[in-house]
Amino acid sequence: MRKLPVARLNELFAAIAAERKLYIPAGDAKTAAFTLWREGLEMTKALNTSRSAKDLFFPQVENLVDFKVSGREIEIVESRDPGESFVVFGVRACDCRSFDILDKVFLCDPADTYYQSRRENGVVVTLACKEPEETCFCTALGVDPADPAGDVTGWTEGEDLYLRANTEKGESLLAGLPLFVEGEKPETDRSVFGRLPLKELDWSAFGGEKMMELFSSPAWESLAESCLGCGTCTFVCPTCQCYDVKDFKTNDGVRRFRCWDSCMYSDFTLMSAGQPRPTQLERFRQRFMHKLVYYPSNHEGEFGCVGCGRCLQKCPISMNIVKVARALGEEAKP
Repeated sequence: MRKLPVARLNELFAAIAAERKLYIPAGDAKTAAFTLWREGLEMTKALNTSRSAKDLFFPQVENLVDFKVSGREIEIVESRDPGESFVVFGVRACDCRSFDILDKVFLCDPADTYYQSRRENGVVVTLACKEPEETCFCTALGVDPADPAGDVTGWTEGEDLYLRANTEKGESLLAGLPLFVEGEKPETDRSVFGRLPLKELDWSAFGGEKMMELFSSPAWESLAESCLGCGTCTFVCPTCQCYDVKDFKTNDGVRRFRCWDSCMYSDFTLMSAGQPRPTQLERFRQRFMHKLVYYPSNHEGEFGCVGCGRCLQKCPISMNIVKVARALGEEAKP
């Protein structure tokens, strides 16, 4: 266990940034985001970022490949990131768990090499939570916010920061930083998590074996009728992985981009034969069935949600996964 005074945090950031890119959560509670560190940039005091650390591994927009056209000749130009090493510091337990969910999608055979490269080159330093928001419900999904995973786990206690390496990448990072002294892991007070209002959410009504029963539930109509289809929930969600691939014509060829998409949009999965989910109800149902039924049925019961609470905070009409889970769970009771 390594120990460092919190007052020397900027020294730590400078030492890391001297060797590789470093991203830290910066900004106020409404705008906090993982930002490339520079001298003078302070870490946010907000519990979590507005959008998750997912952006660093699965960017909102990325250039996949370019096609240069000259007469009848087409040259394929590799335009992916060079795979630089980077560190993301201050990731919360919920966002760290989201990487496990994304890994099961992007690293299954055949692996998405763009995502794979970033996962291999990125070092995740997590930071334990001490004062969660009332909208947090990660503990109801088996996440331990007081002892998060990651390549390195961090805790702040009093005037000190404590870091523990969990992987070879984490050991390598800490070994190259001479600022630390040895210390003992601080005692963790978990009592605050037992007082969270959403700590006892019941997920027992969900799972692959109840797929058709849940799909045909009449509750979807009343739940979906107020949804605006704005997609805010999908863009702040750390586990959403839907994307589209678009080609843009340039003066000398074509540039191909991958960009996030949302199952809440009317043109999502639109094909020449038509739209397979033509109503907002069907699109709304698809989002939550994926999180609560389809994903767990394919991944040994693991839900496609980490309880970060962002959709509770950001939805303009306060429709979120907690309300859906409660409504469908009540209906499923005998």
